[in-house]
Amino acid sequence: MKCNFHGNKTRRGIVKLTAYVLIMLSFIFIGYNRASAEESSPESQTVISVPQQETTPPIEQAKPAVIVEPQQKPAERQKAAAEPEIIEEEPTIQIADPIRPWNNAMYHFNDKLYFWVLKPASKGYSAVIPEDMRIAVSNFFENVTTPVRFVSSILQLKIEKAGNELLRFVYNSTAGVCGLADAAKADLGIPRQKEDLGQALGSYGIGHGFYIVWPFFGPSSLRDTVGLIGDAFLDPVSYVNPLEASVGITAYDEVNTVSLHIGDYEDLKKSAVEPYVSIRDAYLQYRKKKVEE
Repeated sequence: MKCNFHGNKTRRGIVKLTAYVLIMLSFIFIGYNRASAEESSPESQTVISVPQQETTPPIEQAKPAVIVEPQQKPAERQKAAAEPEIIEEEPTIQIADPIRPWNNAMYHFNDKLYFWVLKPASKGYSAVIPEDMRIAVSNFFENVTTPVRFVSSILQLKIEKAGNELLRFVYNSTAGVCGLADAAKADLGIPRQKEDLGQALGSYGIGHGFYIVWPFFGPSSLRDTVGLIGDAFLDPVSYVNPLEASVGITAYDEVNTVSLHIGDYEDLKKSAVEPYVSIRDAYLQYRKKKVEE
């Protein structure tokens, strides 16, 4: 009986995992079909029309106006030449990258994962689920992860932010119908905020260490990786049993999030001369800004 029980439990786990995979594949299939339909639609074809040239009578060219500038004294000219124009540039944050071969490989892995799996699945998902419902799902997961932001605010001695997080959780869980609506922002004027344990470590002067790119998770650092592990312990989704259910919920949250931000990653890549370096620098600038808040 004991062996039979474990066998049934294993079969149930396999069935659930298969269901998650089939759902993801269906979203990917819908996303690919939607993308191909958009590419083949008549609206996507650009029609270029050449305007006919019209003969116009010659216009007498006006003489250029002569602007007489006041002469500078020799002392003023020497002072202007000695003081060149100073252009303030945002300083680039330096970080050690000793495992760049690994990081570069993981960057390309995540890039293909986005374009081949995550983006098609998100496009298929957005074709089925309206935007209002996807925003409600995003609000729900934001409300669930309140412990991460609350503890991080306490560790940074941001008492007011910690109180706002607690108030947002109580109000959104009740007036916002289990967090599906951001009622605290609409009714109380308390906006959502981003806090995590990596920020808390940075607020105590702990540096990044070195740069790391993790598969599935993306850019990080030694400090933020430690914070990410702490965030996982504070995230209630991590305690959902069985494990495949927790992984499935996390994957669904990621697909829902990407469906609301399709195009952001593409714009960053298009504007970058070297995407790997640009993404690394953008990540460091973002984390620096969050720590200094």
